[in-house]
Amino acid sequence: METKNESSDVPRAEEMKNQANEAFKGHKYSHAIELYTQAIELNSNNAVYWANRAFAHSKLEEYGSAIQDASKAIEVDSKYSKGYYRRGAAYLAMGKFKDALKDFQQVKRLSPNDPDATRKLKECEKAVMKLKFEEAISVPVSERCSVAESIDFHTIGSKPRSSFMPTKTALAAVVAAVMVVAVRGFATTEILMVLVSVVLGTFWWGSFSEVEPQYSGARIEGEEVTLDFVKNMMEDFKNQKTLHKRYAYQIVLQTRQILLALPSLVDITVPNGKHFTVCGDVHGQFYDLLNIFELNGLPSEENPYLFNGDFVDRGSFSVEIILTLFAFKCMCPSSIYLARGNHESKSMNKIYGFEGEVRSKLSEKFVDLFAEVFCYLPLAHVINGKVFVVHGGLFSVDGVKLSDIRAIDRFCEPPEEGLMCEMLWSDPQPLPGRGPSKRGVGLSFGGDVTKKFLADNNLDLLVRSHEVKDEGYEVEHDGKLITVFSAPNYCDQMGNKGAFIRFEAPDMKPNIVTFSAVPHPDVKPMAYASNFLRMFN
Repeated sequence: METKNESSDVPRAEEMKNQANEAFKGHKYSHAIELYTQAIELNSNNAVYWANRAFAHSKLEEYGSAIQDASKAIEVDSKYSKGYYRRGAAYLAMGKFKDALKDFQQVKRLSPNDPDATRKLKECEKAVMKLKFEEAISVPVSERCSVAESIDFHTIGSKPRSSFMPTKTALAAVVAAVMVVAVRGFATTEILMVLVSVVLGTFWWGSFSEVEPQYSGARIEGEEVTLDFVKNMMEDFKNQKTLHKRYAYQIVLQTRQILLALPSLVDITVPNGKHFTVCGDVHGQFYDLLNIFELNGLPSEENPYLFNGDFVDRGSFSVEIILTLFAFKCMCPSSIYLARGNHESKSMNKIYGFEGEVRSKLSEKFVDLFAEVFCYLPLAHVINGKVFVVHGGLFSVDGVKLSDIRAIDRFCEPPEEGLMCEMLWSDPQPLPGRGPSKRGVGLSFGGDVTKKFLADNNLDLLVRSHEVKDEGYEVEHDGKLITVFSAPNYCDQMGNKGAFIRFEAPDMKPNIVTFSAVPHPDVKPMAYASNFLRMFN
């Protein structure tokens, strides 16, 4: 028999749900989750509350929590199709296509005449079929060849150099060779060898392709990426012009060589009286990156930056972002440091837009090239021996030392568990200890875990990114942990500020600067994302 209090809880729960729905419509997803939680506490037997909270979690990319809530909705009402729908969408976002397919098949069974359910089931089936095909034709990791080593950017262009210049050069070289022979008196065979070598060498140089004369964009003269080139390239990108593939290849290949020589944990020294800037996720928001440089200056030896992962995906100007950051790395390696985020991976790029954008703006070969080069990005940085910077967070076990991080073999796609996975995916939590990840990957860690890791490694502060924050940053764990996020109004809908942190040596106290989003061309976020993911956004 229902008691009076239980009876009164039902309308109060409905009121909380309605308030949560309004918060959701206003893109206040964290507040919506709080209100849905209150509704659930008043009436946990309503599947709608669980499914709605799952949807709010998905908006915050907390897909692990979304799956838990959607599963609870199904437990409460096994006939509630929206529960399967929300769980399937969360599985899709995590790249778990086979799990998603099972849920959408159930949605179709429960709602056979729903055209939306039919359409999404078909897209999910396509994704699973594509995955099976890719698995069938995939080459074992041990047998894969480097894409980068198969590319010579010098030969990229519309046509070989004109025959006039090589011939003229070759004739001049032959005359010079004859003069050398006359002076030094080589034998006949040696003369022929000199002449042949000179002629072949000059024709080899002449065979290098020229960039089309009608190409009016930024050009790299020779082998060196200069500040003038980078400025011209950024201006072209600002005006939605593309960079010639030859120069794009050159930038990515030269960056690869620089990254390849770095350890998995990079030590950075900031001299006394100098400063250093740390930025968080920029997620393909190129025009907001330009604003960061407007506010804080371009990267240089005197104005160095660390970009802490998640350069790409979500935003639809990821190619412009990555080529700009890589170009600064080529221009002056000590002007900019780059760390790997969880979105510098094949699985994320395939879903969240970077792969599609690269294919559209550059070529299929660049998809494989970026995937390879992302594997060379370092996993963490230590600034002046005191500030530890990592994209995600800390570990499922105590006692991890900086030497353990240096020893990680990072030249691979991120694994689903272990130190590397946790560095890219984990998040802080307000409670002490450790808990399951709200994302479904990595873990959540408390202030006690943060403090122990810092003490064990003689560090003062942990800086991480990975999470959108309303003010662009958040200080947690008694001031020992700062989250910094540099993509304002994330995905054109979150309304958050962006932030970056400036450290001044020698005290290395963080000075946090916040900023708002700036206008960008009318290209929506996720414009290049997978079809099925766009359907849910």
